[in-house]
Amino acid sequence: MSDVITLKKISQLLNISISTASRALKDHPDIADGTKQKVKELAEMLEYEPNPYAIQLSTSHSNIFVLSVPEVSNLFYTSFIDAVEDESRKFGYTLIILKTDDDPGIEAAHIKFCKKHRIAGLFACITPNTSNFELFQSLSRNNIPVVFFDRVPNFSNCNKVCFADETAATIAAEAILKKNKKKVLAIFAEPSLSITQKRLKAFQRAFYQHPDAPKLNIYHTNHYEDPKEIIKQQLESADKPDTIFCMTDVILHSAMKAIKELHLSIPDDVAVITISNNDFFPKLYTPEITYVETSGYKLGVLALSAMMTCVKEDAPYQELYIDSFLVEGQSL
Repeated sequence: MSDVITLKKISQLLNISISTASRALKDHPDIADGTKQKVKELAEMLEYEPNPYAIQLSTSHSNIFVLSVPEVSNLFYTSFIDAVEDESRKFGYTLIILKTDDDPGIEAAHIKFCKKHRIAGLFACITPNTSNFELFQSLSRNNIPVVFFDRVPNFSNCNKVCFADETAATIAAEAILKKNKKKVLAIFAEPSLSITQKRLKAFQRAFYQHPDAPKLNIYHTNHYEDPKEIIKQQLESADKPDTIFCMTDVILHSAMKAIKELHLSIPDDVAVITISNNDFFPKLYTPEITYVETSGYKLGVLALSAMMTCVKEDAPYQELYIDSFLVEGQSL
């Protein structure tokens, strides 16, 4: 049929009000079963599709979630996106993915898009340089919930889903300490990120509390910097490390490139341990790398659960965590 089928058309054909037709399609208990059946049969026959813009106007928001992410090629973000999309679909929501490239200006444009289109909720992984959270807070004031994930703000009055970062770093440190190593090179991400601060603090604490802790040498790397040359320089020094700790899969990749270029053997020449968001990278190498798992998919499921709580009720701010555990390889 060429004409657009509307609720008004259906109500006219059945000689009922538009309100009755609408409630019948939504299985409202005040509408008689016979009326519901007639409305649904006619809507199906005429191939009626609800107008999403009309729904948005009547409910003050759409059925669209937005996920703002630094990049989509990273396996962690891919698995997180998969989980959020899978879970969103179960509740009748559509997911839009927007990429920031770790640019605060692009991030700000995403937030303005969300506000303009009155989306149902925003999942946000902040950039390393995000410092002004007023735009995020303006969404909350407009009844658009925000759930921060992975890289989250330091303040408490917001919704966060995170890995148990301190636990993950502690597990990694304790695994090293059990091996009686002498010198550890630990590579962490940007020091401004809360995830880095938590992991670094816990890692150092585990070492400081151990009576026979090995020497600990700490370096930081930013998102755009490959720490391979730093690692090579350390491995070629007279006082070279016997163990390398990598805070992320990306840092692990750099470490493995350095080790390969120097023709070193794992774990005989140098041991390696990492914190990994999935099992792909640690199992990519021979021998397999010992790692502390922090699952991106599990975090995505948790994020969607937190979002649905925000959508359904005026809930207090939450900070939720995914547990971590050690997966033994042959690299330590």
